[in-house]
Amino acid sequence: MKIKYNAPTSLTFAIFCIIVLFVNDFFLQGLTENVFTVPAHNNFDASNVHSYFLLFSHILGHADWNHLWGNLAFILLLGPMLEESYGSLMLALMIFTTAVVTGVLNVCFFPQPLYGSSGVAFMMILLASFSNTKRSEVPLSFFVIILLYIGRDVVTAIKADSISQFAHLVGGVCGSLFGYFKPKKTSASI
Repeated sequence: MKIKYNAPTSLTFAIFCIIVLFVNDFFLQGLTENVFTVPAHNNFDASNVHSYFLLFSHILGHADWNHLWGNLAFILLLGPMLEESYGSLMLALMIFTTAVVTGVLNVCFFPQPLYGSSGVAFMMILLASFSNTKRSEVPLSFFVIILLYIGRDVVTAIKADSISQFAHLVGGVCGSLFGYFKPKKTSASI
């Protein structure tokens, strides 16, 4: 039996997330807060290059192992299928775009720092609902997912907790837009 690195974007992303949390927990406490957390709106330093790095690096940092496992469960379940449908490079671009959009909006509007790949996971959840549709079709399952996941996040956003419901919502919007406007790869594409 041969083991295949079948989903390079998803697997590499997962490996980086695991390494970051492992190093943070056992070697460099504070790594996540200093290198993998996008700052709140009043703490962004536009003159510092590091601040721009944080706009996308925050998706690699997680609060703890439960936070990481919850996100990776979705990412590793859906990622390989999405890489097959859209291509590894395109999925990497979608992940990067979701990270930057989430980071920029957090810096502009929210008083709490942000880290974790919840937005990426929700992007993949909604993107996956478009995987078996034709151009200009919106699947019914998409609306059911919105009601279940995004509806729950809107309700829980009213409550005070440490989970960024905003990141879930932005990730969901990104996944919806990618799914509707980005055609799946053809056999000739990368």
